[in-house]
Amino acid sequence: MAEAAKRPKVEASSAQRKQAGHGLVEEDGIKYFTGLNQEVSSEARAGALPQGQNAPQQCPLGLYAEQLSGTAFTQPRKENFRSWLYRIRPAAGHEPYKAVDIGNLAPSFADAVSDPNQLRWNPFPIPDAPTNFVQGLSTVAGAGDASMRSGTAFHIYACNTSMDHAALYNSDGDFLIVPQQGTLDIKTEFGKMKVAPNEICVIQRGIRFQVNVTGPSRGYICEVFSGHFELPSLGPIGANGLANPRDFMTPTAWFEDVDEPYTVYSKYHQRFFAATQDHSPFDVVAWHGNYAPFKYNLADFNVINSVSFDHIDPSIFTVLTCPTPVPGLALVDFVIFPPRWSVQEHTFRPPYYHRNCMSEFMGLIHGHYEAKAEGFQPGGATLHSMMTPHGPDRQCFEGASKAKLVPERVAEGTQAFMFETSLSVKTTAWAMTGSGARQDKYHKVWEGLPKLFKA
Repeated sequence: MAEAAKRPKVEASSAQRKQAGHGLVEEDGIKYFTGLNQEVSSEARAGALPQGQNAPQQCPLGLYAEQLSGTAFTQPRKENFRSWLYRIRPAAGHEPYKAVDIGNLAPSFADAVSDPNQLRWNPFPIPDAPTNFVQGLSTVAGAGDASMRSGTAFHIYACNTSMDHAALYNSDGDFLIVPQQGTLDIKTEFGKMKVAPNEICVIQRGIRFQVNVTGPSRGYICEVFSGHFELPSLGPIGANGLANPRDFMTPTAWFEDVDEPYTVYSKYHQRFFAATQDHSPFDVVAWHGNYAPFKYNLADFNVINSVSFDHIDPSIFTVLTCPTPVPGLALVDFVIFPPRWSVQEHTFRPPYYHRNCMSEFMGLIHGHYEAKAEGFQPGGATLHSMMTPHGPDRQCFEGASKAKLVPERVAEGTQAFMFETSLSVKTTAWAMTGSGARQDKYHKVWEGLPKLFKA
């Protein structure tokens, strides 16, 4: 085990991360702040940030001051998120928004499909026709109402072209984006991010961004209509472990001064609207605050696990959580199942059979998930709704029941994840029939489990 501990992170980004100053790192030529939800200041031109106040009578360099509020003004300070942007033109300078019919978003879950069966999908198809990130967004499942700021939605994106002279912002909630195929070059009002498979990023409500790709690209999105993602409490684990704050990366200020036509898309009430303007929306020369997008490499997750017997609840694999007012109850937990050592004695080591008061949407970035090596493929998904029984297939059960219980490296070369929500979700018509990816015979993986009872 000592030799194995020296292994490099095979799932790590190919980029070489290096220190770029106090509290800064550089990756793929892009500089980032390290840390999560902290107060930072950034300027792409020296002297662009006002000193001592947020809205001076005249801003430095002839910029406009604009506040972006992620929470109500009067929320407690520790829960208050906002940033001040200093930009070449105010974001308000655009033509009126008009509804556009693109993508496959579910405008409402009221008419979605209620289906308690175990559901599984093949890899969702990537279009052959030129399709950008906005055009390639499709809703798989969800619950709640974006207009009431209550609920969540699970989406797939599948695209092959960049968002040329276009930007998107989400009025409905925050996006947690999980690339599965293809690296995303993302421009935001706060700066640039490059997000590869086995990394994630969060782009919060209201932040304008642009997704650029170099070929076929696909991934998963969890959207929350209320609250924001944060690190879970560690409880008895103590001060360290799981996702560490220092490994999260926030972009530094970058801007473009481009006077050319741009289209700005607004995702509003689960529909798209578009407005035109005569300049780039990425003209923020400086900013300060604690409301900004961020990325994280899943290979940095410090796994906590049992070293004696039995399973610890899968909550120990939680990277980020979006809490509800009920202590310990999440609107959504983002959970991963990374490479790790399994050493439990007298224990059936794969996930056990269970029924959950939460709904579980799983995706696979790469590799083979340990509980279902066949049928669950990278780019595909499963959904086990509230109280629907599920667990390992027959092959996995029989193998694990007879395996020699020696220290074993599991999930090597694999990264599965789960969006787990306390809501009872519905599926969309696109997911059930329109995508063509649903597996009709998923239930058969549990057929033939033998009766082993001995009276």
